[in-house]
Amino acid sequence: MPILLRNFAVDFMTSEDDLPGLLLRRLSIEKDQLTGWRILRKALDARKKSFIRFVYTIEITVKNEAACVAGFRDDPDVEVVAAEEERFFRKVSTTRKILIAGTGPAGLFAAIRLADYGIPATLLERGRPVEERVRDVRAFWDRGELNPESNVQFGEGGAGTFSDGKLTTRVRDENLGYILRKLVGYGAPGEILYLAKPHIGTDRLRVVVRRIRDDLTARGMKFCFSRRLTDIASRNGRVAGVVINDRDEVSCDRLVLATGHSARDTYEMLDRLGVRMERKPFAIGVRVEHPQELVNRIQYGVPAHPLLPQAEYALACRDPQTGRSVYSFCMCPGGMVMAAASEEGYLVTNGMSCFGRDSGYANSALVATVDERDFPSPHPLAGVEFQRSWERKAFAAGGRTYRAPAQNLLDFVAGKGSRGIRSSYLPGVVETDLAAVLPAPVTSALKAGIRVFDRRMKGFLTTDATLTGVETRTSSPVRVVRGDDLHSVSMAGLFPTGEGAGYAGGIMSAALDGIRVADRIAMELSDETRSEV
Repeated sequence: MPILLRNFAVDFMTSEDDLPGLLLRRLSIEKDQLTGWRILRKALDARKKSFIRFVYTIEITVKNEAACVAGFRDDPDVEVVAAEEERFFRKVSTTRKILIAGTGPAGLFAAIRLADYGIPATLLERGRPVEERVRDVRAFWDRGELNPESNVQFGEGGAGTFSDGKLTTRVRDENLGYILRKLVGYGAPGEILYLAKPHIGTDRLRVVVRRIRDDLTARGMKFCFSRRLTDIASRNGRVAGVVINDRDEVSCDRLVLATGHSARDTYEMLDRLGVRMERKPFAIGVRVEHPQELVNRIQYGVPAHPLLPQAEYALACRDPQTGRSVYSFCMCPGGMVMAAASEEGYLVTNGMSCFGRDSGYANSALVATVDERDFPSPHPLAGVEFQRSWERKAFAAGGRTYRAPAQNLLDFVAGKGSRGIRSSYLPGVVETDLAAVLPAPVTSALKAGIRVFDRRMKGFLTTDATLTGVETRTSSPVRVVRGDDLHSVSMAGLFPTGEGAGYAGGIMSAALDGIRVADRIAMELSDETRSEV
């Protein structure tokens, strides 16, 4: 069995080619005793700018394992572990028809997992294939021409396709490794298997998404693009079929609803059908953009170094006056701020970066929590209307052309007129007092939070930083209620899944939820097959 070595710290200047020699010294063994090693985790420790280190977890195999481990019996960082076993998926034969609505991480990984079981499914996507979608998004950013069905939110790959491609989650799950290995198999960089903060980047994600489609198609899955779910038919309280584009009726036995957090018309359809939903807290705010060299200097003490990644940050505090949490979200080193609207007449910002993270600017959402006290009514979709109200104000403040309202960071905190701004946002920005496009409690909480963040990251509050608004799509404002069996409590055979259903928050957690639903479907179909024999 392999030996696990944790907390193996080396100076950041140390090449990975030098690790074997350092491992021999750490374990006090000869070179011919070391038969293999691989990095399981690599994290950057920059808490002391004078001693920046990489900290590794390494799996090692040696010839005389017992003798090696015996010398480290009292060392908490050395442990013998069982070799990881690849999961075997027993094939499930079924005639049941499975539909998956949405091809974001939840929908795609539900399909990948079902394909592992040999269960065919049809994927419905209201948007266009990723290669066509990229052109639609570019037309929006360059000329303000919004396609409501093919944009940053809708289309193959989901909203995550236009992001930093972060693959982090606080959830602990045995399927995390499964997801990362699948992504590497589809063309993601191999380093995501061990980096503590892995990312793919929007440019490589597009290639990965296309390869997922090719693989699933070869394994019997069917993709149907420009097909929007507009109604669900039920019989005796169970899903019986769907209506697509208000016209085409398709029967199905199970429907995986993975439509994302911006499919507001889908929420309205579910409400009309009486599907139980609940309001859910989320957060709104702005995007902050700094020169990347400034963030590097704050975090590392130097503006750049070829052996260090572009610096990141994660900040959070609670504003005692408003009682709201204020935090950074979706931080994109070396990225750009982007227009992310999905409805005409509404303005939304977001951030993304390519794999190289080489734009020269760092951006992050700065948001404050909102909840039922802020929403206009007790209706399940009150949070959606709350989002829309501020997106409309931002659209108007930008001149109704999808240019975004923006303000110098220091002037926003001081409540003064803007003194000049620089932003990567396309199709452009308009200098505006952002307090006019945010709820007053959110504005107050953000100002207080930014002052706290500047104490933790001296130099964060600067005239070199720009705020762009508004950021409203941090997470779903709705939860589509499901039971322990993952079915909707209102309609059997309907599986609310992923971020849009209120059960995830990011690429990895959405993919995990898609897998969880696929496993449940496979179990049910397997039980049905056995009962029919």
